[in-house]
Amino acid sequence: MTQIRLETLIHAPREKVFDMARDVGVHEDCALGTREKAVAGVTSGLVEQGDSVTWRAKHFGVWQQLTVAVTEFDPPSMFVDEMRRGAFKSMWHLHRFDRTDGGTLMIDELKFEAPWGVLGWIAERLVLEQHMRRFLLARNECLKSKAEGSEQTLPR
Repeated sequence: MTQIRLETLIHAPREKVFDMARDVGVHEDCALGTREKAVAGVTSGLVEQGDSVTWRAKHFGVWQQLTVAVTEFDPPSMFVDEMRRGAFKSMWHLHRFDRTDGGTLMIDELKFEAPWGVLGWIAERLVLEQHMRRFLLARNECLKSKAEGSEQTLPR
């Protein structure tokens, strides 16, 4: 199983960052590189405890679908989404939001495992870990930019 942990300091109130991180439209805006689109479950607005979203996205030149469910929810501190269907053997993603003097420290902890045994383990180390890290870094930079510079009212 591969684990990625990222910390992003965002100069915006924790409640705003929490809401933006669970906003389907903001996620779509921030995942332009993979052209992610919510196609089933919650397809707009803010996800809540028990909600599921099916994302359609292009990774490695192939269109894929991934269904996740919000399995833990403690606003505005954290939420967890877990894969229900998709290309991974398993995927778990903690989104945590800590209040700081300068705003919010957003912490992502992503754990995933590829299928296919030893071949999947090799793919995780050679390709998937870097791909997922780049995806999260780009998403976090976009979310940071929107939270620090946007006066939009949520939900969208």
